[in-house]
Amino acid sequence: MSGINKVILVGRLGADPEKKQTQTGQTVTRLNLATSESWINREGERQEKTEWHRIVIWGKLAETCAQHLTKGRQVYIEGRLQTRSWETEKGEKRFSTEVVANQVLFLAAGAPKSTEAPKTPNEAYSTEETFDTKEADLPF
Repeated sequence: MSGINKVILVGRLGADPEKKQTQTGQTVTRLNLATSESWINREGERQEKTEWHRIVIWGKLAETCAQHLTKGRQVYIEGRLQTRSWETEKGEKRFSTEVVANQVLFLAAGAPKSTEAPKTPNEAYSTEETFDTKEADLPF
């Protein structure tokens, strides 16, 4: 039996998307996503912790995200974890763990970068199809 590698995140973008082209002409967009949790400690004080996630998006979905997403926008990300390693010029081994997204839902309303705005604030884009979500379709 094979394993399951699935990540679901809901958070806000900490910066505008970074879109690049590979040497083969494929589009890749990188996002920095913040997820926060808050709680009340034993002393009754509100505490908050923020985690930062590196998100990588490929192909047509990468184009769409780069065009419509901006810093502060709330998004739902679904994908898989991937760890990359490389060696620095000094010979030191480095690692990076990131989420390779295959589905992105635009949740919070925000001004899109282009004049081509999504049909609704919750329009969904995935690597397989584009569709409008209904409230019942959301996984939370």
